[in-house]
Amino acid sequence: MAEDSDQERTEPASARRLEEARQKGNIARSRELATFAVTMTGVASLVLMGPQFIDFLQKLVRDGLTFDRKLLLHPHHMLEMLYKMCADALLAFFPFMAAVTIAAIVSPLLLGGWLLTFEALEPKFSKLNPFSGLKRMFSVSALVEGAKAILKSLLIGGVAGWVIWQERGEFLALISESPYSGFSHTAALVSFTLEVVAGSMIILVLIDVPFQLWNYQRSLRMTKEDVRRESKEAEGSPEIKARIRSLQREAARKRMMQEVPKADVIVTNPTHYAVALKYQSNTMRAPTVVAKGAHLLAERIIELGEENRVTVMRAPPFARALYFHAELGEEIPAKLYTAAAEVLAYVYQLRHYRQFGGQQPGLPETLPVPHELDPEATSAPHNT
Repeated sequence: MAEDSDQERTEPASARRLEEARQKGNIARSRELATFAVTMTGVASLVLMGPQFIDFLQKLVRDGLTFDRKLLLHPHHMLEMLYKMCADALLAFFPFMAAVTIAAIVSPLLLGGWLLTFEALEPKFSKLNPFSGLKRMFSVSALVEGAKAILKSLLIGGVAGWVIWQERGEFLALISESPYSGFSHTAALVSFTLEVVAGSMIILVLIDVPFQLWNYQRSLRMTKEDVRRESKEAEGSPEIKARIRSLQREAARKRMMQEVPKADVIVTNPTHYAVALKYQSNTMRAPTVVAKGAHLLAERIIELGEENRVTVMRAPPFARALYFHAELGEEIPAKLYTAAAEVLAYVYQLRHYRQFGGQQPGLPETLPVPHELDPEATSAPHNT
């Protein structure tokens, strides 16, 4: 049962899946919204520019039927006149065509935004599969599209029939009107009918747009296994991440070991912990930890220090405090300044003794390490 639930598309599409679908040209679209936008733009343009269109058509008919003696004497003028009439018609109707074209381009942006991709044009033999075609024919989307087509026919036909029936008296009265007034009256009736019919299409838009958004999201739903796989691909395989962390630790360890020969002193536990300190008075405010480690790594730090004649000093409380409270590459805590000063003083005296001789310095017996910084001191029971 758990495996079946993992294969059910119950999870919403992730941002990555939506982006991949968009790159393939798969975005939410509503044909009804585009049709409504283009139709309403055309009707509005006709209403606004109707008087100019009527005047132009009247002039075009009048000029076309006007007898001109030159046409009889020079028939080639007829072709010139035809060219001129066509150019005037294109110029007169250009604003209308431009408005409709802009509406056709802009209307898809209202739902899915602008998208330019050629992947949807690539040939796919899977589209020729008859079983897939039958499946699409009887899918939820196909049923909804069929229902919308029936509803559209009933709606537009019903509204148009109702308007014509309501205006039947005015349509019949056109017979008794003069040509000019009848032409204007007819244009007004047709314009009103178009406005009502086109406006009724908003019902289809209000139904289609939510359905297209819901169907688009439903088609991109993911299974729980898809979500896990995508998360793993985004974050990386645990094995690969573990390998990367291992390589990073190894690289950091190598860099750290390269700093050991440059240290001034190595403080040890003596075998559990080892911390290498370096101090340069002209560039550092306080001693800095250049290397630290426990157990085998501590032994390696001590060996490397001895090979490079770095002073190795046994100071268990100080070593533990440094290991647990001082970060690699950073200055030691201020509470350990006094202990570090005594250690460095001993190191400098030891160097002087080795170079010039004299009295050998004594190893500091007890360093001032606060009890709260020493794990073993804080964990030991207090004597009362």
